[in-house]
Amino acid sequence: MSAVRVLLVDDHAVMRAGFRMILESQEGIVVVGEAATGIEAVTAAARLSPDVICMDVQMPDMDGLEATRRIVADPAVAASVVIVTTFDRDDYLFQALAAGASGFLLKNAGPEELIAAVRVAAAGDALLAPAVTRRVIERFAAGATPPEPAAAPAPPPIDLTEREAEVLRLLAQARSNAEIAQELYIGEATVKTHVSNVLQKLGARDRVAAVVFAHRHGLA
Repeated sequence: MSAVRVLLVDDHAVMRAGFRMILESQEGIVVVGEAATGIEAVTAAARLSPDVICMDVQMPDMDGLEATRRIVADPAVAASVVIVTTFDRDDYLFQALAAGASGFLLKNAGPEELIAAVRVAAAGDALLAPAVTRRVIERFAAGATPPEPAAAPAPPPIDLTEREAEVLRLLAQARSNAEIAQELYIGEATVKTHVSNVLQKLGARDRVAAVVFAHRHGLA
């Protein structure tokens, strides 16, 4: 299998060097480039074709949230973006999800969490820090909603099968594939198929987008 290609975006060179050391210590991960600003990130993403972009938020010239919007909107770039930030702020979290990020991780996370986030994003799934996941669910349960993206959300789908609706409900509870398989008494491969079908029918980029969609439209 080809190595996961990673682009590191952070305005602190020491932070980029630390991330590079952690990621390149792992077999199957290679750092293909670095950027210090959002503008550099957008350019590097188009030029280097990374699989995963680890994106800081607060940077000069253009912040990581705007850079994420532009990268996700570019049909020529297939990279998944994982926000890696010092700031545990709800506004950053929900703006990142609305921008199309596939993960949200705090910089005080352990090396193993950074590695896991890169591998999960490269596989087309999404990852939120555990504390962040709980907060997202609590906010939704309390009736809060993330900031709306520029375009209005699509109308709720009407063609989910009963099993797909069950899978979506469990996704909205931040369940992993293994946990969904155990809950529904089916194999993980079957869960992956259902998740793929759900994402396609929702027009969702990844699991995080599906969770946001489910809570917005009362499908959770």
